[in-house]
Amino acid sequence: MISSRVPVEVEDPTSVQAAIEGRFSCRAFLPNKAVAQKDIKEILCVASQAASGTNTQPWKVYVLQGERRDTLVNEVCAVDDAVYADPGLAEKYREKVDYYPAEWVSPYLERRRQNGWSLYGLLGIARGEKKKMHAQLQRNYHFFDAPVGLMFTVDRVLGRGSLIDYGMFLQNIMLMARARGLHTCPQVAWNHYARTIMPIIGAGADETLVCGMSFGYADESALVNTLVTPRQTVDSFTHWV
Repeated sequence: MISSRVPVEVEDPTSVQAAIEGRFSCRAFLPNKAVAQKDIKEILCVASQAASGTNTQPWKVYVLQGERRDTLVNEVCAVDDAVYADPGLAEKYREKVDYYPAEWVSPYLERRRQNGWSLYGLLGIARGEKKKMHAQLQRNYHFFDAPVGLMFTVDRVLGRGSLIDYGMFLQNIMLMARARGLHTCPQVAWNHYARTIMPIIGAGADETLVCGMSFGYADESALVNTLVTPRQTVDSFTHWV
C-alpha cells in the first residue's frame, strides 16, 4: 500500500507541516540565482538546534560556492568519467560506502527499482542506455546546477548513533530551506569519491564524509522536478501494541 507525495492543504503555508509536505529531492536548480551567505548561516544556525546524544553535536559543514565549488565539480566529474571509461579504476578512486545494504531484499529492492525507473522513465531514458544513465547520474556531481554545494563530515571516532543525530540536523536544514523558499537534494552519491573530495574541501584525516547536498532555488520549469515519489501508508508501517 502506498500513497503519493501530494501535499495536503494546510491552513498556514509557513508552517512546519507545509515545509515537510513541500520538500522533495530537487534535481534542477537555477544556477544564476545566488543564495545569500546570511541566509545560509541563519539556516545552519537554526538547524544546529537538532537533538544529539549527550549534546555531542557531531556535524561539520563545508559550504562551497563560486570557484571552489566549480573546482570540486570538475575534479570529481573527471574521476567519474575515468571510472566510467575503465571500470577497473573504481577500486583506485572509490571509497567503500555502506550506506546501502550489501544485498538488497524485498521490499526495499522493489522500492529502489521503482524510484530509479520512475526517474529514468520521466526523462525518456530506456533500459540499456548506459551513456544517458551515466550522464544523469553525473548530474549529482554538478550539484544539479545549484550555486551552493554543502559537504557534511563527522569525526571517525564517533559511533553510528552520531549518524542518527546527523539525520536530524540534515532534516532541519532541508526544512529551514523550504521555509525560505529554497530547495535541497541530499546526496550520498558524493561518498564514492570521498578521497578526491576531502582534500579539496580541507577536511582532516580524522573526518569521514557523511553526504553532500545541493542547495539553491529550484528550476520550476524542469521536467525532472515533477517526479513524485510514493510513500507507504501509515497503516503499512505502524504496529499498535
